[in-house]
Amino acid sequence: MPIRWTNYKVSGFYDELIRSTSRTRDWARPLCRFFSSLKDQELIDRKTAAELAIRSMGITFTVYSEEEGGSIDRTWPFDIIPRVIKKTEWDRIERGLKQRVQALNLFIDDLYHNQEIIKEGILPAELISDSENFREQCVGVTPPGGIWAHICGSDLVRDKDGTVYVLEDNLRVPSGVSYMLENRAVMKRIFPELFEHYSIEPVDDYPTQLHECLASMSPRKQPFPEIVVLTPGIYNSAYFEHSYLAQQMGAELVEGTDLLVDDDDCVYMRTVQGLARVDVIYRRIDDLFLDPEAFQSDSMLGVPGLMRAWTKGNVALVNAPGAGVADDKVIYAFVPKAIKYYLNEEPLIPNVPTYLCVDKKQRDYVLANLDKLVVKAANESGGYGMLVGPQASQAERRRFARLIRKNPRNYIAQPLLTLSTTPTLVDSHAEPRHLDLRPFILSGKKTYVTTGGLTRVALKKGSTVVNSSQGGGSKDTWIIDTEAS
Repeated sequence: MPIRWTNYKVSGFYDELIRSTSRTRDWARPLCRFFSSLKDQELIDRKTAAELAIRSMGITFTVYSEEEGGSIDRTWPFDIIPRVIKKTEWDRIERGLKQRVQALNLFIDDLYHNQEIIKEGILPAELISDSENFREQCVGVTPPGGIWAHICGSDLVRDKDGTVYVLEDNLRVPSGVSYMLENRAVMKRIFPELFEHYSIEPVDDYPTQLHECLASMSPRKQPFPEIVVLTPGIYNSAYFEHSYLAQQMGAELVEGTDLLVDDDDCVYMRTVQGLARVDVIYRRIDDLFLDPEAFQSDSMLGVPGLMRAWTKGNVALVNAPGAGVADDKVIYAFVPKAIKYYLNEEPLIPNVPTYLCVDKKQRDYVLANLDKLVVKAANESGGYGMLVGPQASQAERRRFARLIRKNPRNYIAQPLLTLSTTPTLVDSHAEPRHLDLRPFILSGKKTYVTTGGLTRVALKKGSTVVNSSQGGGSKDTWIIDTEAS
């Protein structure tokens, strides 16, 4: 039997494609008609073709397993029913993301200089002095254009009333964009006819836009600056992305041992022809491992003297060290105030309501309502360090209560949003699954936002955890120009 949308049940959630009356949304009707025209075997064949394409293209991600005693490469989990957003709605989201990143860069620059936002009493000073990601080594440094977060991945969610929220900002080494690009490549392989009849905004220009952003940060003004991607190595969970982006940009993929800082405080790459000066480093290594002279002295991943070269303006580091100070989930709660302070504008995309456990009154509320809230550690990612209160056991809630009391600065809490859903293929029929979206914003001489982003979907029924390391998958994201379709 083909997919019958009248059997698709939406209950208490905003669904991206189907209304609560089982009617498809206007902009999704051609897509839903197409999928309902496919018989069971055709759906299975297309799904199998997608899985074979993913294997043949080598699209993998790495997870760490105590049971397996190390890291495991797994095939990227992908669902063939795309997520669709109207272009008119996306245009508003894009403006909101540009606004947010502009304010974040002004905020970070202020923190490493005059700290006016603290002097004005908008941000408590102790939140920065206690921050794990504030780097004293960056105080007084001004990167080109005052840009610290050149690449940002902001996670967006939609609540049951259809409102879009920013769930968190990823400003250190945000990952996932390669999967966005590969998802599109897979969909074009297995559903070429859909791309003939739908006006789908492209994402293929991201590597070009990324290269342009990186090149614009070069301290030497020359037509072809030397750009490298600095990776921790093949055992990193995002190594596929590191190698993919380097290849797509025509940049060198290097490890720390491939680089050195010479007596002139410039960075050089070891090549078979000798040393070649490096202008821009797209680093995929955390701050603390970047330079054993400035940070963790036993780091084998970084380059001795790299911070010295950066602070003297001889090399650009993307993202800049210290940008993670605004990646803190506690600081996230103050981003709307930062937008108002630096831009004198109201946020175009709201934050999720957030309780700060460092504040006694808010902490008491959180501790009294752990069964209703989601608790997150300030600097964890990937779905780790998190308590989903309504789904947790009493023992888990008691454990988190102890953690909060022991280190309240390290925890925030938010209401459990009823995340939007979208049809996801289960065997040969569609079921609703919860999802989020990570668009990527590039900040160089100009600001660029991907048309869409990486849609991550919770493949387990009822789950709201979308991270691939926690059993989630992904979808292609279509921004549809309904007027052109």
